[in-house]
Amino acid sequence: MKFGAYTACLADQSLPEMLDTLRGLGLTSVEVNSGGFIPAPHIHVDGLLASASAREDYLGVYADKGMELTALNCNGNPLSPNASDGPKHASDVRRSIELAAALGVKHVITMSGLPGAEPGATLPTWVVNAWHGQDQQILAHQWPIAVEFWKEIDQLARDHDVRVALELHPRNLVFNTTTYQRLLDETGATNVGVEMDTSHLMWQQMDVPTVVRTLGDRIFFAAAKDVALFDGVKTKGVLDVDFGVVPPEAEGKVPVGYHHWCASWPQDPAWRFVAVGVGHDVDYWVEVLRALKEVDEDMVINIEHEDAAMSTMDGLRMAASTLLEAAARA
Repeated sequence: MKFGAYTACLADQSLPEMLDTLRGLGLTSVEVNSGGFIPAPHIHVDGLLASASAREDYLGVYADKGMELTALNCNGNPLSPNASDGPKHASDVRRSIELAAALGVKHVITMSGLPGAEPGATLPTWVVNAWHGQDQQILAHQWPIAVEFWKEIDQLARDHDVRVALELHPRNLVFNTTTYQRLLDETGATNVGVEMDTSHLMWQQMDVPTVVRTLGDRIFFAAAKDVALFDGVKTKGVLDVDFGVVPPEAEGKVPVGYHHWCASWPQDPAWRFVAVGVGHDVDYWVEVLRALKEVDEDMVINIEHEDAAMSTMDGLRMAASTLLEAAARA
């Protein structure tokens, strides 16, 4: 197994500095952002697509540091009906596949995306619980859009010998085992699989090792990310909607596309992201790694740090320590 990190949390560091940081934590795998919701500070997509010598120089930086570029990440909403998001994010997926192939990188990480509720919609609509007949109408509109797009992407990935791994992320059409299975059944995809991001399964109260074993070899990649539940879950449940509006003039906004950014977390959350090891102890991660090892002994597991209560370096140190200790026992 290979252990590393997704470098979005180190956006303030240069490429060489970031590589030194990860190597100092005992990590060897690197996953950089190449488009989608957030900027791409550690890779120049246009420049690298245009120049073989630039690609050689870029990979040389990794080689000099003893690190491996294992994935490009372009998480976004490629199916969004919003003109500022959908077309760009879809293009980012295609370009990331092309660049990954040119760099000799085998994996592109993204999300399935989410269309609108009906023709002419301008915002995506996530059906959380499809008990109402109208929800079935929405899904009947959304699924053909997703199937057409992902058939195209699967062919593109196959042509480039790249595997696309979908993060099972809420507010996406594909967010759990059954929705991924539907996509697989309706597309016949060979090169579109799953990125096993543990965190979104955790807050939905899914059993991560069971999900891993259920999906089996359709898991192409993994992200180590932890979640803790809080007292707010007792009265709000995990579908916590008490997020707040962040005004345009606020500093430190987290972008999710042009003119859009993340909302603020509730004061009394039902759950939130925490550093790996805070929400679940080493024993838990041993079981997760054992399940992933059953799927692929060479599985890549990259840390994703989004614990707002802990500094980036403290969070990465704790995550690396937790995972490497678990790996020694898995």
